[in-house]
Amino acid sequence: MSYFNNDGCSLHYEDYGHGTPLLLVHGLGSSTRDWEYQIPALSSRHRVIVLDVRGHGRSDKPRERYNMGTFADDVAALIEHLGLAPVHLVGISMGGMIGFQLGVERPELLRSLTIVNSGPEVKPKTPRDYVEIAKRWSLSRLLSLESIAKGLGRLLFPHPDQAALRAKIEERWPQNDKRAYLAALDAIIGWGVRERLARITCPTLVVSADRDYTPVAQKQAYVNELPNARLVVIENSRHATPLDQPDRFNTTLLDFIEEVERT
Repeated sequence: MSYFNNDGCSLHYEDYGHGTPLLLVHGLGSSTRDWEYQIPALSSRHRVIVLDVRGHGRSDKPRERYNMGTFADDVAALIEHLGLAPVHLVGISMGGMIGFQLGVERPELLRSLTIVNSGPEVKPKTPRDYVEIAKRWSLSRLLSLESIAKGLGRLLFPHPDQAALRAKIEERWPQNDKRAYLAALDAIIGWGVRERLARITCPTLVVSADRDYTPVAQKQAYVNELPNARLVVIENSRHATPLDQPDRFNTTLLDFIEEVERT
């Protein structure tokens, strides 16, 4: 385990393997632990760095309002601290949003960008969008982390043979700091950089589960707005694709990075 400091916040990261640098950024309520099925496969070919985002895992949880700009600045600081640039960056869900934010603000830091089950904005556009966001905001405050964990486990891993994955969620999610978790959720709602996607010129891979929260067509729409992007759909998967389809995900990611390296 290693730590570095950015703007008075101590941030935890782990560093594995050797080769071209590959930085993994987790989602809301997650941590470095949720890349457990990626680290062995990826670090056999690359130097793999995993970060606990501010407010998560072993990183500090300052009592302040969080925003995507601060999260992206933390990632940029880690890249510069370790001298990684340009780096292959992979972000899932909120981590993908951080990747988009970094891509529009500091495109020179990225060799490639992989976005998993995410998008470049979380802005309600229809009455249903407003209702869904309000419901999530309210339930996150009303329910305990234990209750949220059980609901998430059933939603993400509904099959009988996924009991071990449900158990991981039920064990890990309540270990979040509730105040920091809510601050990160607030940073997501209303955020967006879609109007600046043209700044992201590095090769970009968008990975979508076929049963993610948002439809594949929604990802294809923003892929069409990126200068150098493609979409890959992974079947029989929900929002936590690196956990429920690790082999397919790892192969897809490694093939993409190797193609980028060759060109």
